Amino acid sequence: MELTALQVADRVGGEVVGDGSVLLTGFAPADSAGPGDLTFAENEAYLNRAEESAAGAVLAPQGFSSRRKTLIRVANPRVAFARALPLFLPPEDYPPGIHPSAVVASTAVVDPTASIGPHCVVGERAHIGARTALLGGNHVGADCRIGDDCRLFPNVVVYPQVQIGHRVRLHAGVVIGADGFGYVLDQGQHRKVPQIGNVIIEDDVEIGANSTVDRAALGSTIIGRGTKIDNLVMVAHNVVVGEHCLLISQSGIAGSTRLGNYCILAGQAGVAGHLKIGNKVTCAAQSGVMRDIPDNTCVLGSPAVPDREAKRQFVAIQQLPDLIRRVRELEKELAQRKQAQA
Repeated sequence: MELTALQVADRVGGEVVGDGSVLLTGFAPADSAGPGDLTFAENEAYLNRAEESAAGAVLAPQGFSSRRKTLIRVANPRVAFARALPLFLPPEDYPPGIHPSAVVASTAVVDPTASIGPHCVVGERAHIGARTALLGGNHVGADCRIGDDCRLFPNVVVYPQVQIGHRVRLHAGVVIGADGFGYVLDQGQHRKVPQIGNVIIEDDVEIGANSTVDRAALGSTIIGRGTKIDNLVMVAHNVVVGEHCLLISQSGIAGSTRLGNYCILAGQAGVAGHLKIGNKVTCAAQSGVMRDIPDNTCVLGSPAVPDREAKRQFVAIQQLPDLIRRVRELEKELAQRKQAQA
């Protein structure tokens, strides 16, 4: 798509400083940008590189100026970047219809505008919403409901009775609704507890490749509206994740834990079961969360504690070798004094 700098500014809520008629056809980093490309600079160093490039225009923070480039000044260049990219690279449209190799149950309801790709399976009484696309090798179980404008990338598996809202994106290899890990010890053997609940994924959720969300033992495992889940994340049975949370790669949540809204689990953070995590809680990378956390708290470490306390502990641990050496010297000196007094 070809747009002027002024048109782009209107779409991203910015102002043009320079030639607003500059034609832009794409987006590129400064070191590879051509005359028709828009690039962005969130600080002076980036702006210097952008000015040396062939870019046609630059997204820049408010207050920045340039003698060489047309600027589109915005409150937040990264936000504007996210808004501008789809202008030049719109999401791919998929033709409506059902591929000849797909298997769709006679009782399933598929919207006429939906796209069912090759080798997909849609189970009995499943509902597929308007403009939703199953891209290939997907399995949607019986009694599932998938809303409008969803994307299931190749090899996504959705077990029976799962409910998925609108504008949900499930990347390759995602599994939604597999059995929760529930067993009881019975006469020396681990007896499986049937998992008869389901999973509810609310609107505008995105789940990264090879992540899993288990069905509830009873009731529902819930992923709240607007939550974004990275690759290789595990959400166990009966977990409730609030709205607009971020779950980063290799993090995991054990069964029946509840996360509030706007929580962040950084990479490899682990949360034990049956806990209550408040709103706007951040669990730093590799945190091991073993107790409830109140609202607006950042925790760190394993077991996780408030970040300031954890940082003091880290400093103290770094001082231990020197402390041990000093204690040994004092013990040696004390022993020598006792010998001298004997």
